Amino acid sequence: MTLALEHPTATVGDLMNLPTLQISDDVTVDTAMHILQSSGADHLLVRDEDGRCAGLLTRPHLAPFHARSWYTDHTPVRDVALDRAPFATADMPATTAAAAMRSRDLRAWPVVDHDGHAIGLLSL
Repeated sequence: MTLALEHPTATVGDLMNLPTLQISDDVTVDTAMHILQSSGADHLLVRDEDGRCAGLLTRPHLAPFHARSWYTDHTPVRDVALDRAPFATADMPATTAAAAMRSRDLRAWPVVDHDGHAIGLLSL
């Protein structure tokens, strides 16, 4: 995010990356944990049944489920407390986004279009 601080006119759209790993909110916690572990990723972008961004699922969100394997087979990701809206938009000033991410203690933040569909991911 240093680019945003060096160039105060930068937008989130200038700095975001394409979202790579995405899952539906009806995927089970067990499957989400497997995807995170096998991919080595730190997070998964979660979509609702309409394809809109439902949030960002991270390893710490899944930590409470590691000891409950019987429960993880039946719990959909939509039932997990994860980082949800508001999300960044591509036209948002990068400095504003950086401040919002710091205040919410986020390392990554979904970027959505004006219909709520994920178009990118902003990382600190």
